[in-house]
Amino acid sequence: MTLQTTYLKTPLGTAKIAGDKNGIQSICLLDEGLVSDDLMQLSTPFCLQECVVQLEEYFKGKRDSFNLTVNPKGTVFQIKVWKALLKIKYGKTKSYLEQSKALGDVKAIRAMATANGKNPLWIVIPCHRVIGSDGSLTGYAGGLWRKEWLLNHENPVKQQSLF
Repeated sequence: MTLQTTYLKTPLGTAKIAGDKNGIQSICLLDEGLVSDDLMQLSTPFCLQECVVQLEEYFKGKRDSFNLTVNPKGTVFQIKVWKALLKIKYGKTKSYLEQSKALGDVKAIRAMATANGKNPLWIVIPCHRVIGSDGSLTGYAGGLWRKEWLLNHENPVKQQSLF
């Protein structure tokens, strides 16, 4: 099976999306120096079009969940961790401790955090929704500024009216 690739400009950088007819395998951010105009001009393979549409809707604030066939590659434990991440609702967060408890083993917190960091499906599997027990933004492979941006995007502060 030939892996297809496309690229999408997002507010947080250029995403590289890879997959085939069995599902999306990876969505990652590229360093801007690695993205040429030629790459951005390539047409999107059919098997990746729906992923592009849904990500665009997410960034426009018109989508709060994804309905995609995904096929991430990982160990049995990593896949278990990634499935647990899918249960964190849009606009909500959980601590690493809460996530390790949800997996049934508080002592697995470091292993769970490591699996979180290896998440191959940026945004679709919402590892950005996991924070420190004290509410701090910790441990995000894409950079803490991106984690903060995503959390603010999903749960914007509403300005209260004084009158």
